[in-house]
Amino acid sequence: MPQEQMQADDIIVCENLVKIYKTVDLEVLALQGLEINIARGELMAIIGNSGSGKSTFLNMIGGLDRPSAGRLIVDGKDLFKLNEAQLVEYKRTTVGFVWQNNARNLLPYLPAWQNVQMPMMFGGVVERKRQKERALELLEIVGLAHKKDSKLSQLSGGEQQRVAIAIALANNPKILLADEPTGSVDAKTGSYILDVFRELNRQLGLTVIIVTHDRMLSKKVNRVVAIRDGKTSSEMIVKQSYADRLDSINVFEEAHDEFVVLDRAGRLQIPREMLDELGVTGNKVKMELKDGKILIEAPPPEPAAQDTQAG
Repeated sequence: MPQEQMQADDIIVCENLVKIYKTVDLEVLALQGLEINIARGELMAIIGNSGSGKSTFLNMIGGLDRPSAGRLIVDGKDLFKLNEAQLVEYKRTTVGFVWQNNARNLLPYLPAWQNVQMPMMFGGVVERKRQKERALELLEIVGLAHKKDSKLSQLSGGEQQRVAIAIALANNPKILLADEPTGSVDAKTGSYILDVFRELNRQLGLTVIIVTHDRMLSKKVNRVVAIRDGKTSSEMIVKQSYADRLDSINVFEEAHDEFVVLDRAGRLQIPREMLDELGVTGNKVKMELKDGKILIEAPPPEPAAQDTQAG
């Protein structure tokens, strides 16, 4: 695909991305050839077990960590080629981050509106005379205008997270990144917070990427990408019938069609739970093409070796 077309259609292009963490006597391969494209204005979730590489990928997009190999282009910028000054500018103007731990977003001694204003004072994106007005606008967007003068101790966990979202929006980023944003709140509050992300995506056209371990909550987004062992394993795309009625149905309904992702060499990852159900214990499966479908099943058991005795 020509690069011009990729940049027009996709805000993030990730090809064969590798990340290796090194210590004196240890190397950890966090990403092992991850490949994914994310469209401009998309609302998506990334799921995976602890250690799968999903938060590492988010940190790469956020400019908090540098890739070891591969290709990562965000909003037309090749993150491999940015110097330190360019990376600081990228983080200030292109991405906003929402963390699971509210303490990373909020200053406890400031009221909510000043917390939201703080990034504007250093970002250079919003004129100084408009900063308070913009902070109040963002609190209105996340449904907390009535809490503008409240400090951290006066806000519930869900309210703190909504202030954190407003802070992440302070410098008008093109991409909103959220790392387990519902991990420290109850299910009902978590569902409400995801509704806030959906509304921001709809109103502002923001690209929203949410890392979560909660498969039920991830059903509120349009696409879910599963990462296993540092590689893109499968994708789930929202069913159109579900998308049409998303505002009025129970989040626990079956929401997506699931697809296994092929890498550029035609390889795929089969989820371990599926292999377990097939009874696959080794590293081989039987595969055949039948009636236009690829069938995968456990290999037949190998014949037992027969004892022989010399006569």
